[in-house]
Amino acid sequence: MEEFEQAVKGIHKDQARFRDIVRGKIKENLRKYISRGELIGKRGDQIVTIPVPQIDLPRFRLGGKPASGVGQGDGDVGDPLGAGEGEAGGQKAGDQPGEHVLEVEMTIEELTSILGETLGLPRIRPKGKDVIEARKIRYTGIYRVGPQSLRHFRRTFKQALKRSIAGGIYDPDNPLIIPVREDFRFRSWKEVPLPRSNAVAIYMMDVSGSMGDEQKELVRMTSFWIDAWLRRHYRGIVVRYITHDAEAREVDEETFYHSREAGGTMISSAYKLCAEMIAKDYPESEWNVYPFHFSDGDNWSNEDSAEAIEIVRSRILPRVNQFAYGQVESHYGSGQFLKDMRAAFGESDDSMVVTTEIKGRDGVLDAIRAFLKGGR
Repeated sequence: MEEFEQAVKGIHKDQARFRDIVRGKIKENLRKYISRGELIGKRGDQIVTIPVPQIDLPRFRLGGKPASGVGQGDGDVGDPLGAGEGEAGGQKAGDQPGEHVLEVEMTIEELTSILGETLGLPRIRPKGKDVIEARKIRYTGIYRVGPQSLRHFRRTFKQALKRSIAGGIYDPDNPLIIPVREDFRFRSWKEVPLPRSNAVAIYMMDVSGSMGDEQKELVRMTSFWIDAWLRRHYRGIVVRYITHDAEAREVDEETFYHSREAGGTMISSAYKLCAEMIAKDYPESEWNVYPFHFSDGDNWSNEDSAEAIEIVRSRILPRVNQFAYGQVESHYGSGQFLKDMRAAFGESDDSMVVTTEIKGRDGVLDAIRAFLKGGR
Protein backbone atom coordinates (compact mmCIF):
# COMPACT_ATOMS: atom_id res chain seq x y z
CA MET A 1 0.00 0.00 0.00
CA GLU A 2 2.83 2.36 0.88
CA GLU A 3 4.58 1.63 -2.42
CA PHE A 4 1.32 2.33 -4.27
CA GLU A 5 0.91 5.68 -2.51
CA GLN A 6 4.50 6.62 -3.32
CA ALA A 7 3.88 5.77 -6.97
CA VAL A 8 0.74 7.91 -7.03
CA LYS A 9 2.63 10.79 -5.42
CA GLY A 10 5.32 10.45 -8.09
CA ILE A 11 2.70 10.60 -10.84
CA HIS A 12 1.12 13.69 -9.30
CA LYS A 13 4.54 15.30 -9.02
CA ASP A 14 5.26 14.60 -12.69
CA GLN A 15 1.86 15.97 -13.67
CA ALA A 16 2.48 19.14 -11.68
CA ARG A 17 5.89 19.56 -13.32
CA PHE A 18 4.36 19.07 -16.76
CA ARG A 19 1.63 21.62 -16.01
CA ASP A 20 4.28 24.12 -14.93
CA ILE A 21 6.14 23.61 -18.20
CA VAL A 22 2.89 24.07 -20.16
CA ARG A 23 2.09 27.27 -18.26
CA GLY A 24 5.56 28.56 -19.11
CA LYS A 25 5.03 27.85 -22.81
CA ILE A 26 1.65 29.58 -22.76
CA LYS A 27 3.15 32.62 -21.04
CA GLU A 28 5.78 32.84 -23.79
CA ASN A 29 3.07 32.94 -26.46
CA LEU A 30 0.32 34.66 -24.47
CA ARG A 31 -0.06 37.58 -26.86
CA LYS A 32 -0.96 35.14 -29.64
CA TYR A 33 -3.45 33.16 -27.54
CA ILE A 34 -5.21 36.25 -26.18
CA SER A 35 -5.94 37.45 -29.71
CA ARG A 36 -7.52 34.15 -30.78
CA GLY A 37 -11.09 35.01 -31.73
CA GLU A 38 -12.38 31.44 -31.36
CA LEU A 39 -11.99 31.59 -27.56
CA ILE A 40 -14.50 34.42 -27.34
CA GLY A 41 -17.79 33.37 -25.81
CA LYS A 42 -16.32 30.81 -23.40
CA ARG A 43 -16.82 31.23 -19.68
CA GLY A 44 -15.17 30.19 -16.41
CA ASP A 45 -14.74 26.42 -16.26
CA GLN A 46 -15.47 25.75 -19.94
CA ILE A 47 -12.69 23.78 -21.61
CA VAL A 48 -10.74 25.20 -24.54
CA THR A 49 -7.90 23.67 -26.54
CA ILE A 50 -4.62 25.57 -26.62
CA PRO A 51 -1.90 24.61 -29.15
CA VAL A 52 1.56 24.85 -27.58
CA PRO A 53 4.96 23.94 -29.03
CA GLN A 54 5.90 20.26 -28.60
CA ILE A 55 7.47 19.65 -25.19
CA ASP A 56 10.42 17.26 -25.19
CA LEU A 57 11.43 16.10 -21.73
CA PRO A 58 15.08 14.98 -21.30
CA ARG A 59 15.52 11.21 -21.18
CA PHE A 60 18.23 8.55 -21.49
CA ARG A 61 18.31 6.25 -24.47
CA LEU A 62 19.93 2.82 -24.33
CA GLY A 63 22.28 2.33 -27.27
CA GLY A 64 22.63 -0.96 -29.16
CA LYS A 65 25.75 -2.96 -29.88
CA PRO A 66 28.35 -1.28 -32.07
CA ALA A 67 27.84 -2.18 -35.67
CA SER A 68 29.72 -1.53 -38.86
CA GLY A 69 28.33 0.57 -41.65
CA VAL A 70 27.98 4.17 -42.63
CA GLY A 71 28.68 6.36 -39.62
CA GLN A 72 30.07 3.34 -37.70
CA GLY A 73 33.65 3.22 -38.85
CA ASP A 74 34.86 2.40 -42.34
CA GLY A 75 32.01 1.40 -44.63
CA ASP A 76 32.28 -0.66 -47.80
CA VAL A 77 30.97 0.25 -51.19
CA GLY A 78 27.38 -0.94 -51.51
CA ASP A 79 26.55 -0.88 -47.76
CA PRO A 80 22.83 0.06 -47.38
CA LEU A 81 21.98 3.29 -45.63
CA GLY A 82 20.00 3.05 -42.38
CA ALA A 83 16.48 4.33 -41.97
CA GLY A 84 16.23 8.09 -42.24
CA GLU A 85 19.59 8.56 -43.97
CA GLY A 86 19.80 10.30 -47.29
CA GLU A 87 16.88 11.81 -49.18
CA ALA A 88 13.43 10.25 -48.96
CA GLY A 89 10.38 10.53 -51.18
CA GLY A 90 12.16 12.80 -53.64
CA GLN A 91 12.16 15.75 -51.17
CA LYS A 92 15.21 17.88 -50.75
CA ALA A 93 16.86 17.97 -47.36
CA GLY A 94 15.92 21.11 -45.42
CA ASP A 95 17.77 23.10 -42.78
CA GLN A 96 14.71 24.11 -40.67
CA PRO A 97 13.16 22.05 -37.84
CA GLY A 98 9.64 20.74 -38.25
CA GLU A 99 6.85 22.35 -36.27
CA HIS A 100 5.53 20.08 -33.53
CA VAL A 101 2.37 21.15 -31.75
CA LEU A 102 0.84 19.74 -28.59
CA GLU A 103 -2.82 20.52 -27.88
CA VAL A 104 -3.49 21.17 -24.20
CA GLU A 105 -6.93 21.46 -22.64
CA MET A 106 -7.42 24.32 -20.19
CA THR A 107 -10.30 26.30 -18.79
CA ILE A 108 -10.85 29.99 -19.44
CA GLU A 109 -10.39 30.50 -15.70
CA GLU A 110 -6.91 28.89 -15.86
CA LEU A 111 -5.98 31.02 -18.87
CA THR A 112 -7.18 34.12 -17.04
CA SER A 113 -4.98 33.18 -14.09
CA ILE A 114 -1.98 32.88 -16.43
CA LEU A 115 -2.92 36.26 -17.93
CA GLY A 116 -2.84 37.85 -14.48
CA GLU A 117 0.52 36.26 -13.63
CA THR A 118 2.11 37.28 -16.92
CA LEU A 119 0.92 40.88 -16.77
CA GLY A 120 1.56 41.15 -13.04
CA LEU A 121 -2.02 42.26 -12.44
CA PRO A 122 -2.84 43.01 -8.80
CA ARG A 123 -5.95 41.67 -7.14
CA ILE A 124 -8.88 44.04 -7.39
CA ARG A 125 -9.68 45.89 -4.18
CA PRO A 126 -13.50 45.93 -4.00
CA LYS A 127 -15.33 48.76 -2.33
CA GLY A 128 -18.79 48.79 -0.80
CA LYS A 129 -20.53 46.23 1.35
CA ASP A 130 -20.25 42.48 1.06
CA VAL A 131 -23.53 40.63 0.86
CA ILE A 132 -24.21 36.96 1.60
CA GLU A 133 -24.95 35.20 -1.66
CA ALA A 134 -25.20 31.61 -0.43
CA ARG A 135 -23.82 29.10 2.03
CA LYS A 136 -21.07 26.78 0.87
CA ILE A 137 -20.31 23.25 2.10
CA ARG A 138 -16.71 22.87 3.26
CA TYR A 139 -15.21 19.53 4.29
CA THR A 140 -13.18 19.95 7.46
CA GLY A 141 -11.94 16.51 8.63
CA ILE A 142 -12.45 12.75 9.02
CA TYR A 143 -14.70 11.13 11.63
CA ARG A 144 -15.64 7.56 12.63
CA VAL A 145 -19.37 8.23 12.30
CA GLY A 146 -21.44 9.81 9.60
CA PRO A 147 -23.92 9.15 6.77
CA GLN A 148 -23.03 6.63 4.06
CA SER A 149 -23.13 9.39 1.45
CA LEU A 150 -20.04 10.94 3.10
CA ARG A 151 -18.05 7.73 3.51
CA HIS A 152 -14.38 8.25 2.64
CA PHE A 153 -13.61 5.11 0.60
CA ARG A 154 -9.84 5.44 0.48
CA ARG A 155 -9.52 6.04 4.23
CA THR A 156 -11.95 3.19 4.93
CA PHE A 157 -10.01 0.76 2.74
CA LYS A 158 -6.69 1.83 4.25
CA GLN A 159 -8.02 1.26 7.78
CA ALA A 160 -9.37 -2.17 6.83
CA LEU A 161 -6.01 -3.11 5.28
CA LYS A 162 -4.11 -2.06 8.40
CA ARG A 163 -6.48 -4.06 10.60
CA SER A 164 -6.10 -7.16 8.40
CA ILE A 165 -2.30 -6.98 8.44
CA ALA A 166 -2.16 -6.33 12.19
CA GLY A 167 -4.54 -9.23 12.85
CA GLY A 168 -2.54 -11.65 10.67
CA ILE A 169 -5.47 -12.41 8.35
CA TYR A 170 -4.09 -10.66 5.28
CA ASP A 171 -3.23 -13.11 2.47
CA PRO A 172 -0.98 -11.60 -0.27
CA ASP A 173 -2.03 -14.39 -2.66
CA ASN A 174 -5.68 -13.58 -2.13
CA PRO A 175 -5.72 -9.89 -1.09
CA LEU A 176 -9.41 -9.69 -0.27
CA ILE A 177 -10.16 -6.74 2.01
CA ILE A 178 -13.63 -6.51 3.55
CA PRO A 179 -14.17 -3.44 5.76
CA VAL A 180 -16.16 -3.86 8.94
CA ARG A 181 -18.05 -1.20 10.84
CA GLU A 182 -15.06 -0.07 12.88
CA ASP A 183 -13.07 0.58 9.67
CA PHE A 184 -15.52 3.09 8.26
CA ARG A 185 -14.35 6.70 8.00
CA PHE A 186 -16.54 9.66 7.03
CA ARG A 187 -15.96 13.20 5.88
CA SER A 188 -17.09 15.92 8.24
CA TRP A 189 -18.45 19.20 6.93
CA LYS A 190 -19.89 22.53 7.88
CA GLU A 191 -21.65 25.37 6.13
CA VAL A 192 -19.70 28.58 5.65
CA PRO A 193 -21.02 31.89 4.33
CA LEU A 194 -19.93 32.71 0.78
CA PRO A 195 -19.51 36.49 0.46
CA ARG A 196 -19.50 38.41 -2.78
CA SER A 197 -19.10 42.04 -3.69
CA ASN A 198 -21.65 43.61 -5.99
CA ALA A 199 -20.09 44.69 -9.28
CA VAL A 200 -21.27 45.88 -12.67
CA ALA A 201 -19.29 46.32 -15.88
CA ILE A 202 -20.75 48.77 -18.41
CA TYR A 203 -19.33 48.45 -21.91
CA MET A 204 -19.90 51.33 -24.34
CA MET A 205 -18.95 51.30 -28.02
CA ASP A 206 -19.12 53.67 -30.95
CA VAL A 207 -20.98 51.89 -33.78
CA SER A 208 -20.92 54.73 -36.30
CA GLY A 209 -19.81 54.23 -39.87
CA SER A 210 -16.11 54.68 -39.12
CA MET A 211 -16.07 51.64 -36.81
CA GLY A 212 -15.68 48.60 -39.06
CA ASP A 213 -15.63 44.86 -38.36
CA GLU A 214 -11.89 44.89 -37.63
CA GLN A 215 -12.29 47.56 -34.95
CA LYS A 216 -15.24 45.76 -33.35
CA GLU A 217 -13.28 42.52 -33.20
CA LEU A 218 -10.51 44.29 -31.29
CA VAL A 219 -13.11 45.64 -28.86
CA ARG A 220 -14.63 42.20 -28.47
CA MET A 221 -11.32 40.50 -27.66
CA THR A 222 -10.29 43.21 -25.21
CA SER A 223 -13.60 43.32 -23.36
CA PHE A 224 -13.79 39.49 -23.21
CA TRP A 225 -10.55 39.16 -21.23
CA ILE A 226 -11.37 42.17 -19.06
CA ASP A 227 -14.68 40.52 -18.26
CA ALA A 228 -12.95 37.20 -17.49
CA TRP A 229 -10.59 38.96 -15.05
CA LEU A 230 -13.44 40.78 -13.30
CA ARG A 231 -15.34 37.50 -12.90
CA ARG A 232 -12.37 36.08 -10.98
CA HIS A 233 -12.95 38.72 -8.32
CA TYR A 234 -16.72 39.12 -8.31
CA ARG A 235 -19.34 36.37 -8.23
CA GLY A 236 -22.44 37.11 -10.26
CA ILE A 237 -21.09 40.28 -11.88
CA VAL A 238 -23.67 42.24 -13.87
CA VAL A 239 -22.74 43.24 -17.44
CA ARG A 240 -24.58 45.89 -19.44
CA TYR A 241 -23.99 47.20 -22.95
CA ILE A 242 -24.45 50.60 -24.59
CA THR A 243 -23.97 51.41 -28.27
CA HIS A 244 -23.97 54.88 -29.75
CA ASP A 245 -23.61 56.90 -32.89
CA ALA A 246 -25.32 60.28 -32.60
CA GLU A 247 -27.70 58.65 -30.09
CA ALA A 248 -27.08 56.08 -27.34
CA ARG A 249 -29.14 53.00 -26.52
CA GLU A 250 -28.84 50.00 -24.20
CA VAL A 251 -28.57 46.71 -26.11
CA ASP A 252 -27.87 43.03 -25.49
CA GLU A 253 -24.45 41.41 -26.00
CA GLU A 254 -25.18 40.09 -29.50
CA THR A 255 -26.33 43.50 -30.74
CA PHE A 256 -23.40 45.22 -29.05
CA TYR A 257 -20.79 43.35 -31.08
CA HIS A 258 -22.60 43.12 -34.41
CA SER A 259 -24.63 46.31 -34.95
CA ARG A 260 -23.42 49.03 -37.27
CA GLU A 261 -24.91 52.42 -38.01
CA ALA A 262 -24.21 54.96 -40.72
CA GLY A 263 -24.76 58.10 -38.67
CA GLY A 264 -22.38 60.50 -37.01
CA THR A 265 -20.85 60.27 -33.55
CA MET A 266 -21.79 62.06 -30.32
CA ILE A 267 -19.86 60.48 -27.46
CA SER A 268 -21.70 62.54 -24.86
CA SER A 269 -24.91 60.59 -25.60
CA ALA A 270 -23.30 57.36 -24.35
CA TYR A 271 -21.87 59.03 -21.25
CA LYS A 272 -25.25 60.56 -20.39
CA LEU A 273 -26.95 57.17 -20.58
CA CYS A 274 -24.16 55.55 -18.56
CA ALA A 275 -24.43 58.22 -15.84
CA GLU A 276 -28.21 57.80 -15.66
CA MET A 277 -27.85 54.02 -15.43
CA ILE A 278 -25.35 54.24 -12.57
CA ALA A 279 -27.37 56.84 -10.64
CA LYS A 280 -30.57 54.82 -10.95
CA ASP A 281 -29.39 51.23 -10.35
CA TYR A 282 -25.96 51.18 -8.70
CA PRO A 283 -25.41 53.20 -5.48
CA GLU A 284 -21.71 53.88 -5.06
CA SER A 285 -21.78 52.77 -1.42
CA GLU A 286 -22.74 49.22 -2.41
CA TRP A 287 -21.57 48.65 -5.98
CA ASN A 288 -18.22 48.39 -7.72
CA VAL A 289 -18.78 50.04 -11.10
CA TYR A 290 -16.49 49.66 -14.12
CA PRO A 291 -17.39 51.67 -17.27
CA PHE A 292 -15.38 50.91 -20.42
CA HIS A 293 -15.75 52.96 -23.58
CA PHE A 294 -14.33 52.01 -26.99
CA SER A 295 -14.18 54.30 -30.01
CA ASP A 296 -11.94 55.33 -32.90
CA GLY A 297 -11.76 58.82 -31.39
CA ASP A 298 -13.77 60.57 -34.10
CA ASN A 299 -16.41 62.79 -32.43
CA TRP A 300 -18.99 65.14 -33.94
CA SER A 301 -17.54 68.36 -32.54
CA ASN A 302 -15.16 69.83 -30.00
CA GLU A 303 -18.19 71.05 -28.05
CA ASP A 304 -19.55 67.52 -27.69
CA SER A 305 -16.12 66.25 -26.59
CA ALA A 306 -16.02 68.95 -23.92
CA GLU A 307 -19.52 67.97 -22.76
CA ALA A 308 -18.57 64.25 -22.65
CA ILE A 309 -15.48 65.01 -20.55
CA GLU A 310 -17.54 67.12 -18.13
CA ILE A 311 -20.05 64.25 -17.71
CA VAL A 312 -17.19 61.88 -16.84
CA ARG A 313 -15.72 64.35 -14.35
CA SER A 314 -18.91 65.38 -12.54
CA ARG A 315 -21.40 62.53 -12.93
CA ILE A 316 -19.44 59.32 -13.49
CA LEU A 317 -16.11 59.46 -11.65
CA PRO A 318 -17.62 60.12 -8.21
CA ARG A 319 -19.61 56.87 -8.51
CA VAL A 320 -17.18 54.39 -10.08
CA ASN A 321 -14.00 52.47 -9.26
CA GLN A 322 -12.37 53.53 -12.53
CA PHE A 323 -13.30 54.89 -15.96
CA ALA A 324 -11.53 53.32 -18.96
CA TYR A 325 -11.32 54.59 -22.52
CA GLY A 326 -9.81 52.43 -25.27
CA GLN A 327 -9.21 53.86 -28.73
CA VAL A 328 -8.92 51.48 -31.67
CA GLU A 329 -7.10 52.34 -34.84
CA SER A 330 -9.27 53.23 -37.81
CA HIS A 331 -8.51 54.59 -41.28
CA TYR A 332 -11.51 56.90 -40.96
CA GLY A 333 -11.30 58.08 -37.36
CA SER A 334 -9.39 61.20 -36.39
CA GLY A 335 -8.29 59.86 -32.99
CA GLN A 336 -8.72 63.31 -31.45
CA PHE A 337 -10.84 62.23 -28.47
CA LEU A 338 -7.95 60.33 -26.88
CA LYS A 339 -5.88 63.52 -26.90
CA ASP A 340 -8.77 65.42 -25.34
CA MET A 341 -9.20 62.84 -22.57
CA ARG A 342 -5.49 62.83 -21.74
CA ALA A 343 -5.37 66.61 -21.72
CA ALA A 344 -8.31 66.69 -19.30
CA PHE A 345 -7.34 63.87 -16.92
CA GLY A 346 -3.63 63.28 -17.45
CA GLU A 347 -1.86 59.94 -17.77
CA SER A 348 -0.61 59.25 -14.24
CA ASP A 349 -0.91 55.74 -12.76
CA ASP A 350 -3.08 56.97 -9.90
CA SER A 351 -5.64 58.61 -12.17
CA MET A 352 -9.16 57.15 -12.05
CA VAL A 353 -9.39 57.70 -15.81
CA VAL A 354 -7.32 55.18 -17.77
CA THR A 355 -6.77 55.68 -21.49
CA THR A 356 -4.98 53.49 -24.01
CA GLU A 357 -4.63 52.85 -27.73
CA ILE A 358 -5.38 49.42 -29.18
CA LYS A 359 -3.12 49.11 -32.20
CA GLY A 360 -4.25 45.91 -33.87
CA ARG A 361 -4.36 42.43 -32.35
CA ASP A 362 -0.90 42.79 -30.84
CA GLY A 363 -2.19 45.75 -28.86
CA VAL A 364 -4.95 43.82 -27.06
CA LEU A 365 -2.62 42.51 -24.34
CA ASP A 366 -1.19 45.98 -23.71
CA ALA A 367 -4.70 47.45 -23.42
CA ILE A 368 -5.70 44.81 -20.86
CA ARG A 369 -2.62 45.61 -18.77
CA ALA A 370 -3.35 49.34 -18.94
CA PHE A 371 -6.98 48.90 -17.84
CA LEU A 372 -6.36 46.45 -15.00
CA LYS A 373 -2.94 47.29 -13.56
CA GLY A 374 -4.43 49.72 -11.01
CA GLY A 375 -6.27 46.94 -9.16
CA ARG A 376 -9.26 49.20 -8.48
